[in-house]
Amino acid sequence: MTERAYDVILYGATGFVGQQTVQYFANHTSTKDIRWAIAGRNRQKLESVKAQVGVGANSANILVADSQDQTAVDEMVAQTQVLLNAAGPYALYGTSIVDACVRSRTHYVDITGETPWVKALIESYHEKAAAEGTRIIPCCGFDSVPSDLGTYLMVCYIQQELGTFCTEVKAYFQAMGGFNGGTLASALNLHESGQWEQVREPFLLNPPGTYSQNDIQRNRDPEYPHYDPDVKTWIAPFFMGPINTRVVRRSKALFDQWQTPYGAELTYQEYLKFDQPLAGFKAVGIKALMAPLETMMEQPILRPLFKSLIPQPGAGPSEKTMNEGWFRCELLGKAGDGPWVQGVIQDQGDPGNRATVKFMCESALTLALHQDRLPGGRSRGGILTPATGLGDALAERLRQAGMTVEYGVMSNEM
Repeated sequence: MTERAYDVILYGATGFVGQQTVQYFANHTSTKDIRWAIAGRNRQKLESVKAQVGVGANSANILVADSQDQTAVDEMVAQTQVLLNAAGPYALYGTSIVDACVRSRTHYVDITGETPWVKALIESYHEKAAAEGTRIIPCCGFDSVPSDLGTYLMVCYIQQELGTFCTEVKAYFQAMGGFNGGTLASALNLHESGQWEQVREPFLLNPPGTYSQNDIQRNRDPEYPHYDPDVKTWIAPFFMGPINTRVVRRSKALFDQWQTPYGAELTYQEYLKFDQPLAGFKAVGIKALMAPLETMMEQPILRPLFKSLIPQPGAGPSEKTMNEGWFRCELLGKAGDGPWVQGVIQDQGDPGNRATVKFMCESALTLALHQDRLPGGRSRGGILTPATGLGDALAERLRQAGMTVEYGVMSNEM
């Protein structure tokens, strides 16, 4: 890639999550390592964000570009190696930016969970981006780094340490925190645009011909709470599972195509995990609570009520809630006929904001600073996933940023 003015541009910097990305860059980068700018459609708001962040953002320039102005977007994207996009819903505002990135050969990350939009990107841009070595990597937030990177690391551990293929990975999530309005707006847009049925397809993001009818049956989304003897407690379907599992399955399919297979029999599912006491009551209760919320989103007549109950775009939880939040993703991997392997990815800070910002910013920095350490080398491109596009280089940056990322063999009594 030719020399450009910036290593990373943070687009959507005035939104709730976008402002946090500016703060993160100010706290965790230096002008010796990274040249960065903030961007959005309103200069006055961008100047306000920069002033609020203070001295750490002094070196960041301001660029103005409305996502509906393709000329302005093209000019912005052409100035950077990596474009970090925090402006959603992505199905409404993201396509013009990805289009510009592919044409300018600018690497890209975002935090979308809008898998039908990702599917559309694959159909429109994967071939060109792959041919030119441009990495377009959606889903670099809490959706879906713990799931996707976690499974990749599990598979690698089992192959490298135990000398066999992984046949099953299960992820169990526990978390505390709050939602921001942008995330909920993206979820609503999936329903309002009629795309929710696509979300239910288990292999939505897979290349054609990489799964069978039998694979579909083996990878159906879990529907009901139940006791899981592998973790000796009650679990329930994870509401992000229909997003994360599709990303993991795309990673498996792409690695298979690149002759570095996960293993033909691998299945992946994820759940919410509940601790005792009353784990069964909690699991059933969460399922009962989610049902009316899902109904309100699915039924047009009830959506105004749902909108009245949730944070609006640009709003989110308090600093206290975000700082006191946390998440834990416990992964269990089956090594053929061998032992279970346990992996843990966890951190302090709520998943929808603090963790998501760390995941996204470290993904962008991985692309900008570690080109020679990325999976497939500098030539790999396409509509990728965190595992296929960032891999071990991202895992190492997350560890250095204070996140726990650990793997080890457990006893056969699991």
